[in-house]
Amino acid sequence: MTSILRTPENRFACLPGMDLISSRYVDLPGFEGLRMHYADTGPVHSDTVFLCLHGEPTWAYLYRKMLTKFAQAGYRALAPDLFGFGRSDKPAEETWYTFERHRSALLSFIDALDLRNVCLVCQDWGGLLGLTLPVERPDRVTRMLLMNTTFGTGDSELSPGFLAWRQWVREHPDMDVGRLMGRACPMLTPEECRAYDAPFPDHLHKAGARRFPELVPDRTDAPGAVLSRRARQWLSRTWKGQSFFAVGMRDPVLGPVVMEKLRQQVRGAPPPMIIENAGHFVPEWGDAVATAAMESFFS
Repeated sequence: MTSILRTPENRFACLPGMDLISSRYVDLPGFEGLRMHYADTGPVHSDTVFLCLHGEPTWAYLYRKMLTKFAQAGYRALAPDLFGFGRSDKPAEETWYTFERHRSALLSFIDALDLRNVCLVCQDWGGLLGLTLPVERPDRVTRMLLMNTTFGTGDSELSPGFLAWRQWVREHPDMDVGRLMGRACPMLTPEECRAYDAPFPDHLHKAGARRFPELVPDRTDAPGAVLSRRARQWLSRTWKGQSFFAVGMRDPVLGPVVMEKLRQQVRGAPPPMIIENAGHFVPEWGDAVATAAMESFFS
């Protein structure tokens, strides 16, 4: 059994933008001995739940602006931290982290909290994982809000931008997450950059962040690839829910070309919202995205 690390709570004190968002923890069936954190705001019994799924190397903090917008409109909004990220527990062994294990944790989270009429809000790995959930829970997931993400089907070449990122992570195992986010989102304040760095007091806590680039399916028999192809087929032929796409145009990895391909693979997808100045981490421009998505879904 790998050792389990837990980031000290004092590293999360006074996070800008999170003062009206509650922090909660849940023990998931099948993941005994691990504690998952999730941000939670808005009325518990709202008729729609926005479930925001982060990617690499972020955590629930990425969605603080969108969570607030959804709650102000009267909806419940949640953002779980994947194991290895944020306030969730962090197995120290890199091989603990797998595509299927992350996916199973998200399905267990939906079931444990009995979430219904869910709008998945996905970016980066939040989409690689999240796009495989509706086919398993078609009675619970009714909408999707997708931002700079893709399927992990293993049947297309990985982009040069992603390959460069994966190689960089291999060469920098103690990545400075706050600095990375500051470079990707120049409008972030030093305090916000420190919030992104808060989950990772040292390199030992970054096993999950180091592992994610290695988990992207790069061949048809890679773990997660078969699941993703099944999900792609289901979403292109069977999906009857609503969707909304927002595209950060300055993303060299999962930008407009990738997002247009994804849009064509989701049945009934509307034209995307274009954000010219946004890069990879579109939720940092999330105020406008959340407002536009709600107008599309509920008007």
